[in-house]
Amino acid sequence: MDKVLTTPDITRERIKRYLSEGKRFDNRKPEEFRELIIEPGISKNAEGSARVKLGKTEVLVGIKMNTSEPYPDSPDKGNLMVTTELLPLSSPRFEAGPPRIESIELGRLIDRAIRESKLIELEKLCIKKGEKVWTVFIDIYSINDDGNLLDAAGIGAIAALKNTKIPKYDEKNETVLYEESSGKNIPLSKSIPISITAHKIGDNIIIDPTREEEDISETRVTIGCTNGVVSSMQKGNSKELTIKEMEKILDLVEKIEKEISLKINKPLK
Repeated sequence: MDKVLTTPDITRERIKRYLSEGKRFDNRKPEEFRELIIEPGISKNAEGSARVKLGKTEVLVGIKMNTSEPYPDSPDKGNLMVTTELLPLSSPRFEAGPPRIESIELGRLIDRAIRESKLIELEKLCIKKGEKVWTVFIDIYSINDDGNLLDAAGIGAIAALKNTKIPKYDEKNETVLYEESSGKNIPLSKSIPISITAHKIGDNIIIDPTREEEDISETRVTIGCTNGVVSSMQKGNSKELTIKEMEKILDLVEKIEKEISLKINKPLK
């Protein structure tokens, strides 16, 4: 089992007191992200990859592609699979073994944000209808967990997809030549989804929590947003949200999505 570690009570009370005064330990505003660094193309063996640092939180994302049969309900579309590994080296909370619920949930959230926004044009990944299509594997690895792995992973997945090249396919022998590139980018729509998670602590709504803030979060909402349009949403934890709080979250997400989009696109041009 993952180790259960919690933030000391004295730290919890200080965080809540600071937030009630509109402050945070690292001097950020409630709606402010930490420094975001994106390094695309970090792996020579993957079709696409990226490293994302969000404050001290760090994730690696790799994209692999292979051919397989299409799903029965989408015979003319490619497949998408997202997996997450919360590595023990990233936090003493994580241990080796079968995927835990946190890992499964993170993968599903990223999958939903990409799938529902229709970022990947899956119909263009069909090789032969009903028989063979490209399958896109998105693998996410936590390197350091200092809070908000959800958003760091979402940004990393987008950054990795944006530099993904489809490997060459030998139609005659029906084999994938991984040592050669087709020269084609993976087909992506122009609308880039940004996944942003808002947390409620007491009467305060914050964005991009540190590990200590995330530990005392009473509830969270992860929203996938593209140009102000919500494409996916999932709530975590048990605390309820009022209509006014939800409206505030939606306003924050719309504002922050534009800022994060600029940061994602800038280093990838």
